[in-house]
Amino acid sequence: MRVEYKYDLSSQNTFRMKVSCECYIQYDTVSELEGLNLDSLPKPLLHIGQGSNLLFTADFPGTVLHSNINTIKYVDMGFNEVPIIVGSGVSFDSFVEQVCAHGLWGAENLSGIPGEVGAAAVQNIGAYGVEVKDIISGVVCYDIKERKKVKFGVQECKYAYRHSMFKEQGTKGRYIVTSVLFRLSRVPSPKLDYKGIKEALEGVENPSPTQVREAVLKLRASKLPDVSELGSAGSFFMNPVVSKADFERISPDGSAPHYVLEDGSIKVPAAYLIDRCGLKGEMSGGAQVYQKQPLVIVNASGTASPQDILELEQKVINTVKERFGVTLQPEVEHI
Repeated sequence: MRVEYKYDLSSQNTFRMKVSCECYIQYDTVSELEGLNLDSLPKPLLHIGQGSNLLFTADFPGTVLHSNINTIKYVDMGFNEVPIIVGSGVSFDSFVEQVCAHGLWGAENLSGIPGEVGAAAVQNIGAYGVEVKDIISGVVCYDIKERKKVKFGVQECKYAYRHSMFKEQGTKGRYIVTSVLFRLSRVPSPKLDYKGIKEALEGVENPSPTQVREAVLKLRASKLPDVSELGSAGSFFMNPVVSKADFERISPDGSAPHYVLEDGSIKVPAAYLIDRCGLKGEMSGGAQVYQKQPLVIVNASGTASPQDILELEQKVINTVKERFGVTLQPEVEHI
């Protein structure tokens, strides 16, 4: 187990904000986590993965915890459905790469998303028509209030768009994910509805999970920055859900891209609204609205401050609100 004080978090957040925390603890096993004297640690406590969905707005005064539980266990009994128990510290994309190589279906559209398995289960990450809840069967956690291991079935996790029980008031911060139970399938089930994926696989009959993964990675690379090269936290804003009347005001001719939900409300791509406001390339200090995908804010200079990001975020929100009457909500968690 690794314990450090006055720890520089620059390498622990993909925005590359130069901030620090009072104490940093990385544990390798559930036993090490259970053995921590949490009461003695600087408060508050914050558990992070790779910091790929966080914006640290200042130095963190408490303790940052990080899982290095890197186990992957296949429970293969020869059936079409294959349960897999994955440690919370496993790189999510490494997990996807591995299951695709084994010919298992379900995770391939989630290729290339930065972060770790534990954080993926908290955030309910999603891309190209798939959310991680679609392949999760259960989540194992450590309850820091009751100081014991607990398990939640996928229904108990209350998954919704970029949401879970673990983000709700009253439970947020209480449960530390230690492992996730996934269920993948040997039965081919490619989801190729997105134009870019379909185009990349044109002429390929019966693609494998790895071929779909490669198409997804190619599509992501054409639109999203590589966080190892350009600091960002991926999609910065959530896609707003509006009423039919609001959508007609946004797009009188109905030509704007949209998705009608079961309750009749309409999800509109935030990127479309930001783009229509002419904000691609907009800058505030060292922060910039990414040229290839306006849903993303990047640390363009490599030395952007938290205030640069916050000012640009507010400018985007204000401009879209003034133009379309829609208030964008950040997907990125502000710490």
